[in-house]
Amino acid sequence: MKNIFLILLFLITSVLADYNEDKTKEAIVKIYTVHKGYNYLEPWNTSIYRSSGSGSIINGNRILTNAHVVANSTFIEVKHFGETKRYIAKVLAVSHQADLALLSVKDDEFFKDITPLKIDSLPQMRQKISIYGFPAGGTALSISDGIVSRIEHFRYKHSGEIFLAIQVDAAINPGNSGGPAISNGKIVGIVMQNIPRAQNIGYLVPTTMINHFLEDIKDGKNDGFASLGIVTQDLENSAIQKLYGISGKETGQLVTYITYNERGHGLKVGDIITAIDGHNIENDGTVMFRKDEFTRFKYYIDRHQMGENVKLDIIRDTKKMKVSIKLNNIINQLLLVKILQYDTMPSYYIYGGYLFSPLTDNLLSQSSGIPMRLKLFARQWPSKQRQEVVALIKVLADESNRGNHHMRFWPVDKVDGVKISSFKQFVNLIQSSKNRFITLEDDDGYQIVIDTNASKTNEKALLKRYNIPSAYSDDLVNN
Repeated sequence: MKNIFLILLFLITSVLADYNEDKTKEAIVKIYTVHKGYNYLEPWNTSIYRSSGSGSIINGNRILTNAHVVANSTFIEVKHFGETKRYIAKVLAVSHQADLALLSVKDDEFFKDITPLKIDSLPQMRQKISIYGFPAGGTALSISDGIVSRIEHFRYKHSGEIFLAIQVDAAINPGNSGGPAISNGKIVGIVMQNIPRAQNIGYLVPTTMINHFLEDIKDGKNDGFASLGIVTQDLENSAIQKLYGISGKETGQLVTYITYNERGHGLKVGDIITAIDGHNIENDGTVMFRKDEFTRFKYYIDRHQMGENVKLDIIRDTKKMKVSIKLNNIINQLLLVKILQYDTMPSYYIYGGYLFSPLTDNLLSQSSGIPMRLKLFARQWPSKQRQEVVALIKVLADESNRGNHHMRFWPVDKVDGVKISSFKQFVNLIQSSKNRFITLEDDDGYQIVIDTNASKTNEKALLKRYNIPSAYSDDLVNN
């Protein structure tokens, strides 16, 4: 009798496992995207390209996927596993920081009889996972197994920012992006990227990031993941510990820089942050987020929503203090050179055949010929005097700009002696100038002089010659 019971139990367990796997498969979708490609060297031009990715149906008739699967999209279609019919979809919400997006489908038939997948907590080390998706090499659903091999902060390729990530040893290939990692029938991560030259090293966006994103967009907008706007230094060296009066029992991070728009929020250069939200910060800048598991202390910043307060224990001039700091800005609001941007046309302005644009990571990444002096701006912080870098990208050859046709990737510091703080201010200075000649200057005093009469006279012909529809981008129309 006992043997019969065990056999029946085994059969029931197997049937339930097959049933649950079938339900999981039904919730996996393939995503077809048509993208608009932006050209930051010729910002009036675009191109079209296509890609495919994966996603999963979650509660609320929503499809969870990667932001990079649908970034710069012009048209999106989705289809179920085991079906051929495609449904039109659209982006409901997106976080390019976290490489996450939600899609909606207008036709409710798409979600009929589908059991949405649930989102689990952060998985444990060596926990078994299965990657579901539609990678290159075929059209059928692919399932690859692996384990969680590491959990720590890692740079997200899509945004360039560093957040918590799950490393797995399951096979991940193009097309897997956006697909779920399933363990015990629940989502424990979303496939994000791999290391091409490594053997089976892939990365997932963890559920801590997913839940933050889903909570963030409940009010209909994406505020993003906040930054403290500070630079810190490790305190592993004994000499620096003695200099700042740190005892052997105390650990933390030395504040070495505070961005100008975050000054006055409670921290000062020279402060030592010893704990965040009650969690000790080690001298290498890590915190314990689970027993015997460490990652960067920004882990506890990333858990907060924008507008919330983070609590810090600090040592200032050898005195222990507590400060509470309100989180107001994402990292892109604190940088001189903005990190990778999506879903927006490049900003540009053409005057006298000179093409100008704000310096961004997108621009830096699209050209191998950018000089070091321009690249170094990406390592600098903004100030009240300079919040953006304005760059001369190239010169569209014309009679009025002879002698300067070779100029490209040149940073503009002043217009007629006035220092530039932003791209819009730069455009305003040129458009409002009453001078016959406009003088542009870089930090070294090198000058470009533009004849305004010749520029205005030749503008229409020049734009027509180079097939340029407008002398400025749409964001400057109401400037």
